[in-house]
Amino acid sequence: MPWNKDDYPDSLKNFMAPIRNKAIDIANELLEEGYSESRAISIATAKAKEWGENRHKQIRKKGH
Repeated sequence: MPWNKDDYPDSLKNFMAPIRNKAIDIANELLEEGYSESRAISIATAKAKEWGENRHKQIRKKGH
């Protein structure tokens, strides 16, 4: 099931929008490559956090 900015895994809800959107893009690509949803989310979350850190972006919403 592909995700979008309005429908995404609960595990991404506390991320800032740019990080969450990057994770969604990565996860959707991984799903197309045949990864399971849980594995795609795990990999995409790690890669999106790394992407944000490399660009000095805030990763999570304040207080999370």
